Amino acid sequence: MSDAAPLKPPIAFIDLDAQRRAIGPAMDEAILKVVHSGKYILGPEVAELEAALSAFAGVAHTLSCANGTDALALALMAWGVGPGDAVLCPSFTFAATAEVVAWTGATPLFVDSREDSFNLDPASLEVGIDTAKRLGLVARAVISVDLFGQPADYDAIVPIAKAHGLKLLVDAAQSFGATLHGRHVAAIGDMAATSFFPAKPLGCYGDGGAVFCHDPETLDLLASLRVHGQDNNDKYENVRIGMNGRLDTIQAAVLLQKLRVFAAETDSRQAIAARYNEALADLAIVPRIGAGRVSTWAQYVLRIPGRERKAVQARLRADNIPTAIYYPKPLHRQTAYARYPVAGNGLPVAEKLAAEVFSIPFHPYLDQATQARIIAAVRRALSA
Repeated sequence: MSDAAPLKPPIAFIDLDAQRRAIGPAMDEAILKVVHSGKYILGPEVAELEAALSAFAGVAHTLSCANGTDALALALMAWGVGPGDAVLCPSFTFAATAEVVAWTGATPLFVDSREDSFNLDPASLEVGIDTAKRLGLVARAVISVDLFGQPADYDAIVPIAKAHGLKLLVDAAQSFGATLHGRHVAAIGDMAATSFFPAKPLGCYGDGGAVFCHDPETLDLLASLRVHGQDNNDKYENVRIGMNGRLDTIQAAVLLQKLRVFAAETDSRQAIAARYNEALADLAIVPRIGAGRVSTWAQYVLRIPGRERKAVQARLRADNIPTAIYYPKPLHRQTAYARYPVAGNGLPVAEKLAAEVFSIPFHPYLDQATQARIIAAVRRALSA
């Protein structure tokens, strides 16, 4: 008979069921209301959600859509971005950020990230603008990603964009609810886009997204593009090429319920991240939030330079602690995007970060006992 301690049960990386248990009855009622109404597409909950999101984020107008990728694409389409244009974006991010640029026929031009925040490096943005000019491209826009929930350095990025006549699209897929100097990220830039994928800080029960803008003319244009480019007063008159990007009414109902607890969940994320930081800072590079910023902590990401990452993950897996790597290969090194240009002579920080980062379980419903178990396991894995 073995004397080994019994293996503890697995921990969910992101426990969506815990949130479901917390708000289940109200959620069931909201979903069934839509089911019984029969208004499954652009029902009244969609407009209610758009108004609630605008009020929450302090932005004039919100248009919901089918997913975060469509949200990014709608903004670029509204600006008429196309062939011959360059859109600058970080390489250390998810593919959707660059994917939508390629959809329009424009050129994604990859820029480097900062080590301290993982976000777009303003100095590399300047180099990228020069690179676009050298290649004969018109620098039209920059997509700045608030990676892992922390706002990017908009104090530097906004003036650069204005000086060069670039539109600024804030990719808030991981940061909706985050603030910079008290201002929500969705209100920064010429437009912002977010995702409501279930694992996001504010997620629905499927796919969903939203675009944020500042004037009614842009809102009308986005609304037309969202539904096949139709005239907003005559659905059988298509005045432009658009997409089928509507948000289902059930998802709007889900998000309205989740928005009620979102602020409390964000507070919980701050407390858990602070505990992780205090417990792990002596063994790894822990995430630090810059001055004037509030992060939504979409993921909790550690850096372990000089360590064998796979071995650390294997030790945690043996303890039934799941891990994830966001993102193991920068976009400019991936097959689909390797042909596109990069700022200057390369993106060394993006490549360094991709080789060093890994994430541990994190969500607002992690109880203290589970937090302690995760911390103990990570400390063992990093001390071995």
